[in-house]
Amino acid sequence: MPYRAPVSDYEFMLRHVVGFDRVSGTERYSEASSDVVSAILNEAGKMCEEVMAPLQRNGDLNPARLENGVVRTSPGFAEGWKAIAEGGWIGISAPEEHGGMGLPVTLLTSVNEMMSSACLSLELAPLMSMGQIEALEHHASDDIKDLYLPKLISGEWSGTMNLTEPQAGSDVGALSTKAEPLDDGTYAITGQKIYISWGDNDFTENVCHLVLARLPDGVAGTKGISLFLVPKNIPDENGAPGVANQLKVVSLEHKMGLHGSPTCVMQYDGAKGWLIGKENGGMAAMFTMMNNARLGVGGQGVGSGEGAYQHALAYAMERKQGRTAEGSSGTIAEHADVRRMLMTMKAELFAARAIILSCAVAIDMQNATGEADWAARAALLTPIAKAFGTDTGIDVSEMGVQVHGGMGFIEETGAAQYYRDSRVTAIYEGTNGIQAMDLVARKMMDGGEAAMHLLDEIETQAEQAKATFPDMADAVWQAAETLREATEWLNGQSDMNDRFAGAVPYLRGFARVLGAHFHLSAALAEPGSARETLAQFYITCLLPEHGGLLAHAQAGAKDLYEMSLEDLVA
Repeated sequence: MPYRAPVSDYEFMLRHVVGFDRVSGTERYSEASSDVVSAILNEAGKMCEEVMAPLQRNGDLNPARLENGVVRTSPGFAEGWKAIAEGGWIGISAPEEHGGMGLPVTLLTSVNEMMSSACLSLELAPLMSMGQIEALEHHASDDIKDLYLPKLISGEWSGTMNLTEPQAGSDVGALSTKAEPLDDGTYAITGQKIYISWGDNDFTENVCHLVLARLPDGVAGTKGISLFLVPKNIPDENGAPGVANQLKVVSLEHKMGLHGSPTCVMQYDGAKGWLIGKENGGMAAMFTMMNNARLGVGGQGVGSGEGAYQHALAYAMERKQGRTAEGSSGTIAEHADVRRMLMTMKAELFAARAIILSCAVAIDMQNATGEADWAARAALLTPIAKAFGTDTGIDVSEMGVQVHGGMGFIEETGAAQYYRDSRVTAIYEGTNGIQAMDLVARKMMDGGEAAMHLLDEIETQAEQAKATFPDMADAVWQAAETLREATEWLNGQSDMNDRFAGAVPYLRGFARVLGAHFHLSAALAEPGSARETLAQFYITCLLPEHGGLLAHAQAGAKDLYEMSLEDLVA
């Protein structure tokens, strides 16, 4: 079965589950009517099905390569990029004054997820540009915006982000890349960056790098870091790519997956760069791009999982093996354990997708209204969306291999590629452990107020749903109370290590409750349908995990350190 863009699922969720009508009801996004949304999703889905999906296996079997310092991309990727660019998909939420559509982030998120399902290796390229567009929109000078944004939005040029160095991974403050002021107001950037997704390509006129570096008087740590825009080719007086800048791709990483996406080691040798934002304000500017990317990466996880689910479902509907409970020799989709896996995959994808879209709605409402409550909601949901979205993609992709049985371990079936490609999503843009630590630390600096407001909404809906679905509604209400108690416990811990020790199970427990809430919303919207059946499965079979997860979250750090490092080695 070829990839089918789940457009009807997005339309249902926007209309009935995540409250997109609040976004379209604002003055800023009033043009995002149901007709416009439907047209956008259908056109994007068509492009994903017809152009991008056929490139999925090709990118894996014919990886990007470096030849004499030039990156050669996988066959067909140039045409894929052209379709993405000409369709306007890079600029869905970009400012209209520079050629974008100015549409809600929620639509951008939906389209990105579909592109991730179709061909994750290629989708990474526009995602990097989208993040750079947002960073420049918020932090660059007008001259930089006028020159670079139209080119990035149109897809003539592409963008990257350069944070990591060999000695500075998650500890970005340990970077050593230097920025020396030049007489013309620009800077000479010198240093090496690693893990740079789409650090180069052979299908855009220019590649624009956002690079973190330290000025001569920059203090140690993150407070002394600045952000610079460093193009591959320096624009001439007409804004066209001119002479080559002093930078190069040293090598491409040999990766577990995402073979079609060139992950570069970049060397800067006095390359000309322009300051973006304030001196020593690089982290604030980069986090604009990082937060955009974190939501996008959560969507990558769900998108990859969707592709794996469709692949596994098609196999299960055709493969005959053994006898079913009724005694017939049907397909493996009739066997209870295979059915369990398929139901779990579908239910988990719905929950993760709803969390991600709900986060996007909060971002849109923040942008449209400027209200602090929406900003707090978006901030709270971002680490959950990124971590749970990518964990779900990995889990579903792994389950897809299992559905295939021995054939899943054979590369020719394509099942393993989804797992290999999705695995890194839990690592980049901040590992999922870091997302969880952010949730229990920075996102709880309000004493848990934003979390409590969200739990109030969940419990209010559950109370109202008891008349229709008493058992499901009661289970959701009880789970929300358990999460409330765990949140109160976390906020009562003065030792941050006690919070960090249980951060990952807390985040996953939070996501479990959110998933149940959104499944209940779906059941209420279409009682008696397959959506009610799926909600029943999730709330009965998957939601109970929250109890063990939240108990773990409240265990503290003591037991983790009772065993010495020597004992771990012994």
